Amino acid sequence: MKILHTADWHLGKIVNSVHMTEEQEYILNQLLDIIRSEKPDCVVIAGDLYDRAVPPKEAVDLLNRVLTTLVTDINVPVLAISGNHDSPERLEFGTEMFRAQQLYIETNLTRSLNPVVLYDEHGPVYFHLVPYIEPAEARAFFQDNTINSHQTAMEAITNYIKEHNNMNDRHIFVGHAFVAGGMESESEERLSMIGGTPYVDASLFDDFVYVALGHLHQPQRIMRDVVRYSGSILKYSFSESTHKKSVTMVEIDRTGHCKLESIPLIPKHDMRVVEGFFEELLNQPLESPEDYLHIRLLDKGQIMDPMYKLRKIYPNILRLERVGFSTTKSLLDLQHIRKKQTQSHMELFASFYKEITEEDIDEKRMNYIQKTISSVIAKERGE
Repeated sequence: MKILHTADWHLGKIVNSVHMTEEQEYILNQLLDIIRSEKPDCVVIAGDLYDRAVPPKEAVDLLNRVLTTLVTDINVPVLAISGNHDSPERLEFGTEMFRAQQLYIETNLTRSLNPVVLYDEHGPVYFHLVPYIEPAEARAFFQDNTINSHQTAMEAITNYIKEHNNMNDRHIFVGHAFVAGGMESESEERLSMIGGTPYVDASLFDDFVYVALGHLHQPQRIMRDVVRYSGSILKYSFSESTHKKSVTMVEIDRTGHCKLESIPLIPKHDMRVVEGFFEELLNQPLESPEDYLHIRLLDKGQIMDPMYKLRKIYPNILRLERVGFSTTKSLLDLQHIRKKQTQSHMELFASFYKEITEEDIDEKRMNYIQKTISSVIAKERGE
């Protein structure tokens, strides 16, 4: 059986005030092309279809178009779960009707403990679709007061699966969790800490031939090749700038052995962190200037309106940073802070100037700043 594993679409995502729907539509059209070309027997989406519980209309329309194309036009079964960003109640709407079209969306424990069974020439493959849940939900469902963490909740779920199934068959676990050992990034919202640690031990999944995970945005294996995060479809923060986004193609043979292949996803606009001097960036433009950029300027001197000038060449700058301005070592010293509280406006500015430029402010600039501060104070007093 051939399975395409993807996750963390985060439809409706906004990055630095930029709506990503157009970028997401571009990459999902690419994903549809991959599915048409590779012809998997099913598509697995391991949670976080939306970026928030109440997604914008454009995100809902996009998901509707993609899922309709998959189950109606391409005619491939889709198995999906809700993640910590999704609203289970909203995703659950119409799920019973959708199952007739081989669109399986699991949002709660009640039904997810019964596997979805698909068949290939070697027999059945059992898919256990386990959505993101809080420990309290598992505690109430299993009526077990010892469940007080994500680890104990997942242990109860996997134990139930093992007790009610012949694990010698081919069983696939689909989950949205933080498995210990995975590498996270800034754009991942931490799983709830209510009731204990969010981490889950990878050993819980030892009896499954493949574990399709969602939540962490970097494609990666956890302990074994077959315990895998497919990663998000796009870069959603600059902490992901070095990630290579992809989907995972899994081929399972008669014995349950898995052959894995990562198929890259190429965005319309990349997300990059670049460093350089202001004049060099203006006079020697970077390749792909329309990418989403975090520019770190190395200049120490004054620059007049750098964002305006740079955006004439790089229209999608999302963040501009002066490297010299990022130092915080002195501000972490409480005694230094208390000293600053006793300084005059002029002394504070002179200290700030020296921290940034590593030079003392000259008399001409000092006189100009003094006049400016006096003018501002006079206006504040209504003089």
